[in-house]
Amino acid sequence: MSVAKTPGHGPLAGVRVVELAGIGPGPFAAMLLGDLGADVVRVDRPGGAGLAVNPQYDVTNRNKRSVIVDLKSPDGPDAVLGLAERADILIEGYRPGVAERLGVGPETCHARNPRLVYGRMTGWGQQGPLAQRAGHDIAYIALTGTLGMTGAPGTPPVAPANLLGDYAGGSLYLVVGVLAALHHARATGDGQVVDAAIVDGTSHLSAMIHGMLAAGGWQDRRAANLLDGGCPFYGTYETADGRYVAVGALEQQFYEEFVDLLGIGDRAPARKDTAAWGDLREAVAARFKTRTRDEWTAVFEGSDACVAPVLSLREAPHHAHLAARGTFTDFGGITQPAPAPRFSATHTSVRTGPAQPGADTADVAHDWGIAGLLPDRRAVDGPAKDTD
Repeated sequence: MSVAKTPGHGPLAGVRVVELAGIGPGPFAAMLLGDLGADVVRVDRPGGAGLAVNPQYDVTNRNKRSVIVDLKSPDGPDAVLGLAERADILIEGYRPGVAERLGVGPETCHARNPRLVYGRMTGWGQQGPLAQRAGHDIAYIALTGTLGMTGAPGTPPVAPANLLGDYAGGSLYLVVGVLAALHHARATGDGQVVDAAIVDGTSHLSAMIHGMLAAGGWQDRRAANLLDGGCPFYGTYETADGRYVAVGALEQQFYEEFVDLLGIGDRAPARKDTAAWGDLREAVAARFKTRTRDEWTAVFEGSDACVAPVLSLREAPHHAHLAARGTFTDFGGITQPAPAPRFSATHTSVRTGPAQPGADTADVAHDWGIAGLLPDRRAVDGPAKDTD
């Protein structure tokens, strides 16, 4: 159970954020702002969201506080507008036009707080032929060309969970956008709307690839390039125990150390001999199948051959390097990634566990000075209502 308190440290200490509850990239973006010290108030729906994780384990709701507001009730919109009036940033992830229909769109919020940064998180964006279509991460990245870059030839593209679209192309771009807009608002007094679309952010992530494509240094097909698994010294290989190692020996000096430690240095072709890449791949694959993953990890330990074991989610926190850095942390019985990045003066931390829906209503009402947030049992106990 989270402990409700106003955050007191981190580079965003003193920044107030309102998150209109949703799933996917919006909650992750709000978590990141909370990790950085912002006072994040999540406005949960009565009954919860459709695909939400059990609130007890939803780490994306850490470092937040929760209130429950029924935006379809007569007094619901005014409660959210009261929060928006006192906030620096508001984040919502509805389809275009839904927030306006609910009475909490940008124009209404800016009438109450002209300095407000209004962040909008969608897959398709606020405009365009697909803006009103439903979708999820995999469909968004499919259109950008980035999904089509994954996987081996002749096999289906490999879905990279929801990390590439929802979180990298969505959440991180929303956070960059609202923080840039907050800087502008503090300098000028003028808030604005940030339209963060996963299709835009994910496309932006492929900027270098598009440059290489234009220069003739990237082929527009899978596993035919230096960084997409086409190169035999940049990819993954199975070991004797059915596990895997990752190889990234791109530069000449790293390649030489790699093939020497692998035991094929006397017969490995020149790194730039692309005609021999097929034979090299077979030789590398055969060698890796002779030992277990952990045995190969020991062989390459301390070298610059750029070889690493492919760890599972449960294994990763125990790796010596990640453990030494505190990359993962245990809080409330849940092992989870620690806040990132790190700051030399304004340190960050996991301060509270996942916010439980409505548990912080009284504290937020007191801290933010909004009496209208006090619990309404009809809102707390009522059925879930779809506002998307």
